[in-house]
Amino acid sequence: MFNFFKKGLEKTAEVIKKILPETSVYIERDKLEEILIESDVDYDLIEYIMNQLPNEINRKALKSVLVDLFPTFAAKQISNFEVTLIIGVNGAGKTTTIAKLANIYKNQGYSVILGAGDTFRAAAIEQLKRWSDKIGVPIVYTKQGHDPSAVTFDTIKSAEAKHIQKVIIDTAGRLQTQTNLANELKKIVRICDKAHSGAPHKKILILDGTQGNSAIKQADAFNEMVGVDGIIITKLDGTAKGGAVFSIVKKLELPLLYVGVGEKQDDLIPFEPEKFVDTFLDSMFKPKDN
Repeated sequence: MFNFFKKGLEKTAEVIKKILPETSVYIERDKLEEILIESDVDYDLIEYIMNQLPNEINRKALKSVLVDLFPTFAAKQISNFEVTLIIGVNGAGKTTTIAKLANIYKNQGYSVILGAGDTFRAAAIEQLKRWSDKIGVPIVYTKQGHDPSAVTFDTIKSAEAKHIQKVIIDTAGRLQTQTNLANELKKIVRICDKAHSGAPHKKILILDGTQGNSAIKQADAFNEMVGVDGIIITKLDGTAKGGAVFSIVKKLELPLLYVGVGEKQDDLIPFEPEKFVDTFLDSMFKPKDN
């Protein structure tokens, strides 16, 4: 698992090494501030972090402050029947993430079905169909332009009829206006509840890690539209903005469930704050300074 976080923070580590070529027992305050800025930590949060630290900053002190930025959430009890709605803008990696999440559930022993609710783009439907074939899970889909709420309803009812435990439904991320998008998502949420009382059980927002702090505005918009239960950050391996993870989680106060660190179906890993922070600090401090 540790190697996965190292892969995800590889480009961020390269930026850190330009500022701090050698690891040390202590780090100067101005060097740390520069590292946080260059790795795309929000400046207000940088000020907060710096104010929590002693004059002589060692690994233990900085780790304690960074880990505390991640709020603790009570784990939701996993139901025998669970509907997850995947939301986010097109291009964030929604479709690929759905496949990776389905693969995780399947490996955990759950039965899974996919719903191709992004009927706005034919490419999204075809891509999800290819993934369903690859990982061996059923899919409910229709033609481009058809009502995504109908796909949602049919997917949930199909899951119930076949006693499938996990339902994952894709949604469109870009319509003509934000009002259209909001109305469509709200309708899908209502249809989920109509198909199965209490659904969707999770609304997960996919954020593109390469967007850094700008992803926060997207998250605020989707949270306002339908409410968000958790986030997944994708493409972490493709950016030097790994520090934005701290800002995103701190500002949104939502659980970060997984991070995507590659294109393969196994490149979605559960987020673990301590391991993430330790990997982030490995480029600054000598390992012996615990």
